[in-house]
Amino acid sequence: MLTCRVPGMFNEFAAMPDASRMMDSFFATTPSTTAGRLFPAVNVWEDEQALYIEAELPGYALEDLDISTLGNEVTIAGTRTETAPEEATFHRRERMTSGASQFKRTLRIGVPIEVEKVLAKLERGVLTITLPKAEAAKPRRIQVKAA
Repeated sequence: MLTCRVPGMFNEFAAMPDASRMMDSFFATTPSTTAGRLFPAVNVWEDEQALYIEAELPGYALEDLDISTLGNEVTIAGTRTETAPEEATFHRRERMTSGASQFKRTLRIGVPIEVEKVLAKLERGVLTITLPKAEAAKPRRIQVKAA
């Protein structure tokens, strides 16, 4: 909800019936779109052994996806085709338009990885990519010797 604490011209705006909803939708975090392409929402995290990328990809199959690495980047791309019945009259259509829908998202990673050991799995519409860290990027315990 929009709350205006500064007296002045914004008070009238805040009093408008749809102001709160409009501001919430304006500042909401949503997947980016460019030229009709929707980029999937992702989570990226790490532990001592690997980096993990998790992307929401409902409706995609493994054969629709292309995952690649180059240097310090991981690229996730996908294409899928959806057809609608010709006689269909849509009242609302947000998921995709008829024909092909495609996306390409490149993420920079900050640590060296072992490319040969990268794993990707698609389960229940969620793609999980495991990027094992190279030995040089893993934490090491250093023994301190007495002088």
